Amino acid sequence: MRIAIVGGHGKVARLLTPLLINDGHGVSSIIRNPEQTADIEELGATPVVTDIEQLDVAGLANAFDGHDAIVWAAGAGGGNPPRTYAVDRDAAIRSFEAAERAGVNRYVMVSYFGAGPDHGVPEDEPFFAYAESKAQADEALRSSGLDWTIVQPSGLSDDEGTGRIDVGADEADSVSREDVATVIAAVLADPSTAGRSIRFNRGDTPIGEAIPSG
Repeated sequence: MRIAIVGGHGKVARLLTPLLINDGHGVSSIIRNPEQTADIEELGATPVVTDIEQLDVAGLANAFDGHDAIVWAAGAGGGNPPRTYAVDRDAAIRSFEAAERAGVNRYVMVSYFGAGPDHGVPEDEPFFAYAESKAQADEALRSSGLDWTIVQPSGLSDDEGTGRIDVGADEADSVSREDVATVIAAVLADPSTAGRSIRFNRGDTPIGEAIPSG
């Protein structure tokens, strides 16, 4: 496949890129900062420099044209509520219509373990804007006509990946970014994951077994 990663310079995205390339896919990494181009090229991907926050549906559709799948790994990074809503909610929601216009039906959203309308984050906490944005974007994606999968890892660590996770746990723990990248690659390789939200921690089940059964 030819896969577009939105937010291609993020930590998970940079771990995911070589996995996809090693699986034989072509990767376009959509980034905002032109200074990150060399990093993307070193990973073997094609950099696409554009600002998703500023693109309308037509502009996003143009960026997605010619791809077979999209991975949304972008985020405003927190700390700025207006920009969080602009990127994590508004741009994400525009991207769903853009994907449909571009004929890219496969869409993988990177969310988080507790995402949803009942996220429970108080309005006066800094995390509230992100929680609200993800709740609304995820629900919009579920209502779209895309072949979507929402990946919901728990707290992210920079630990070395184990290749093992626990799918469907009730309480969040943690999971390495390396294992999150492996989960995304496994999801893209398994069409049966379309229409599923996959919530997971680190665990004992090999990812190749956990994803189809979870």
